[in-house]
Amino acid sequence: MISSILKFALASTLIVSGVLVGGTIFTAKKIDTIGDKLQDKIH
Repeated sequence: MISSILKFALASTLIVSGVLVGGTIFTAKKIDTIGDKLQDKIH
């Protein structure tokens, strides 16, 4: 019983951290693209 709860908690943690890391990378790439466009307009 306890081991199944621990496995579920571990799986949930891995999924949530994966989503957070993926979202962070996606956001950073979007910001980088916007920054490049802004830099092209300025120069």
